[in-house]
Amino acid sequence: MSMGRRPTEQQPDLWVPTTDLPKSPGHIFYDKLNQLLQQSGFDSFVEKHCQRFYADGAGRDSIPPGVYFRMLLIGYFEGLDSQRAIAWRCSDSLSLRAFLGIPLSEATPDHSSLTRIRQRFPLHVHEEVFLHVLRLAQDKKLLRGKTVAVDATTLEANAALRSIVRKDTGEEYKAYLKRLLTEQGVENPTDEDVRRFDKNRPKKGSNQQWESPVDPDSRITKMKDRRTHLAYKAEHVVDLDSEFVLAASVYTADQSDSSTLGESLWEAQAHLALAGSPQEIEETVADKGYHKAQTLADCEECQTRTYIPEPKGRHYRSADSAKRRAVQANRQRIQRAKSKRLQKRRSELVERSFAHVCETGGGRRTWLRGLVNVSKRYVIQVAAHNLALLMRKMFGIGKPRTLQGRSGGLVGIVCWLYWLLTTWNLPREGRGTTTLLQATA
Repeated sequence: MSMGRRPTEQQPDLWVPTTDLPKSPGHIFYDKLNQLLQQSGFDSFVEKHCQRFYADGAGRDSIPPGVYFRMLLIGYFEGLDSQRAIAWRCSDSLSLRAFLGIPLSEATPDHSSLTRIRQRFPLHVHEEVFLHVLRLAQDKKLLRGKTVAVDATTLEANAALRSIVRKDTGEEYKAYLKRLLTEQGVENPTDEDVRRFDKNRPKKGSNQQWESPVDPDSRITKMKDRRTHLAYKAEHVVDLDSEFVLAASVYTADQSDSSTLGESLWEAQAHLALAGSPQEIEETVADKGYHKAQTLADCEECQTRTYIPEPKGRHYRSADSAKRRAVQANRQRIQRAKSKRLQKRRSELVERSFAHVCETGGGRRTWLRGLVNVSKRYVIQVAAHNLALLMRKMFGIGKPRTLQGRSGGLVGIVCWLYWLLTTWNLPREGRGTTTLLQATA
């Protein structure tokens, strides 16, 4: 057989028959996912909710809404954090083209098209897609919702901390420091003087005084790795029985956990009802950052039992009897063995959802600006996480890379068994050869 050579210059064909175009057998994960979405009527569902945002008979046909949301799902499954990466990956992969339903004779949507469609669809349309996945789980009898766990994490905003300006004067950070030094009598302060002066100055970054001109909704906060950055706060409400995320809300990062707990629980209860589940949330598990007398009283009023550890050194002597009863009841519950079991379950499942959505799913760093835009992308990320969990419960495979991991694990098991059999048989063969030599002598 002769060696093939790659042509350096090749005249492209003017006409290419469609039968000669390369075809992809598809990816088994995306084939199963497409089958699940088609059975649930996903495309007709999103087209129904998006129809009013288009003008019939005016202009050319747009990108189907089902293709737009499928591309966002691909961003989670492939671990892509930006629209540019999603658009490039879809145009480069034949199996993803088959998943999107785009033939080779057509171009896949560009990242700018994704931006225009996102701007066209409001936030509640993206939330309807999230609810559609929860309805699928309810139809499969997988949702529970009796006991939920709540926790929050930070999302890095698409804005640099060095670009913040004063809200009252509009000054940049360095110009503001130079003005302070000048007022103290330092003439023509250098950058070294500014750094030395700023190092010893307490409470340098306050969200009441500073904001980002490119993303005013972002807030100055400490990230999980202790870095100070402009960020948002994402909060998950996870069903401890089924592991599905019932609500995923994005807030400004300066809102405390105790102030957003009630809103997140109300949203999770609404999602359960809209998904067709008659279950009401009866128990809520959270960490000590959510402990507040007013929050506990609100949960008690809604007939929701709380399991929230009380911070050390904090003693409540409120004159409000409702708050005092809620704090005492919560204190009694967290001392039981059930509370420790629920806290262990919470730390396992909620952190796992953050790991899937933010770390491997590409949601930790957002390339969008504005609370609404970040919420649109993040709610679809969490919907993809729930869809992956549904796929895992139905088919045993939650992500397309799981197949690669399983095949690698299978090869490792075979190699381990071969090594075990080899090492187990070698001493026996050695003993048999020695005995035969001694008998011959």
